[in-house]
Amino acid sequence: MIQKMVYADNAATTKLAPEALAAMMPYLTEEYGNPSSLYAFGQSAREGVTAARETVAACLGCLPAEVYFTSGGSEADNWAIKMAAAAMKQKGKHHIISTEFEHHAVLHTLDALKKQGFEVTLLPVYDNGIVRVEDVAAALRPETGLVTVMFANNEIGTVQPIAAIGALCRDAGVLFHTDAVQAVGHIPVNFAEMNIDMLSLSAHKFHGPKGVGALLCRRGVRFGNLIDGGAQENRRRAGTENTAGIVGMATALKLCCDRMEDTMPAVTQKRDRLIDGLLAACVRSRLNGDRTARLPGNVNISFEGIEGESLLLMLDMFGICASSGSACTSGSLDPSHVLLSIGLEHAVAHGSLRLTIAEDTTNEDIDYILEKVPPVVARLREMSPLWEHIIKAD
Repeated sequence: MIQKMVYADNAATTKLAPEALAAMMPYLTEEYGNPSSLYAFGQSAREGVTAARETVAACLGCLPAEVYFTSGGSEADNWAIKMAAAAMKQKGKHHIISTEFEHHAVLHTLDALKKQGFEVTLLPVYDNGIVRVEDVAAALRPETGLVTVMFANNEIGTVQPIAAIGALCRDAGVLFHTDAVQAVGHIPVNFAEMNIDMLSLSAHKFHGPKGVGALLCRRGVRFGNLIDGGAQENRRRAGTENTAGIVGMATALKLCCDRMEDTMPAVTQKRDRLIDGLLAACVRSRLNGDRTARLPGNVNISFEGIEGESLLLMLDMFGICASSGSACTSGSLDPSHVLLSIGLEHAVAHGSLRLTIAEDTTNEDIDYILEKVPPVVARLREMSPLWEHIIKAD
């Protein structure tokens, strides 16, 4: 029987904030009108959507008219990149710049565009998992129309020099999109000040509900519709608005932003204690990604000589919820493309553990993880022929 449960997979999804649920409830019960209806009952729901749009804009440094609600981050990524590509095509541009370790919502979208004749350059991220601004500059060409670089990596948590890349793109007259799904609500994000043209976010990554997100698109950027059929979202995205989800997202985002000054250092301190403890207790282990330029709650460590899947299953027996990479690719047996992009060998990449903590992670939770992980790693190594080979090779 599991005696304790520690949730350490907040990069996959977060617990819904009680305040967000409370804000949603009226729109799931009494205020259930269609926001597009002209009568007062529908307009009451419309007011909730309008207020939420203003809240999101205030939190992220953009105009309310620049906020377009979506079903989540993957839709926002697809919308931004595909619509930018359509605009590029009209101008005779066919080159897109991105990175090797983007989320698959970006990489697979780029793969689809390559089949349509677009050329894609994927930049390296080096062993620290950071994109170099000079590499972006060197890759720019006259035919480049879009640069898309994630704000913070979903697996190793490294935070990219977004403002500098945005300034470079603005000077070059190239559109700049960032997948900020892992960043929003956890670190400061300012759409205008960081020279961003398009930004994707998802509510369930910062204690909002699943199934709702947003695309921020700078005023003046021309982009087309992703879904046709209605006048919603300034005629850009047809479909009845998810009023409750939108209100819940805005409430959760404001809570995170209001508390960020206190939560960031607190979560970072626990993250660092977890990193130091695991590296000290387990030989032949390494932290993946830059030590400081990373999200406050992200810990990604590779343990030589073990399989990540076995590690997760054994930790689950102790009630520890973790992952070995992105939740979107958890069914894959291939090693993480993110870990391969920073230079890890296949065997080492297979033995990775991602622990992502949040504001409600306690010091007792950290103690429990530090108590359980090292002996599980040791036990798996005892059973591993690979570990025996590694030891003999030393």
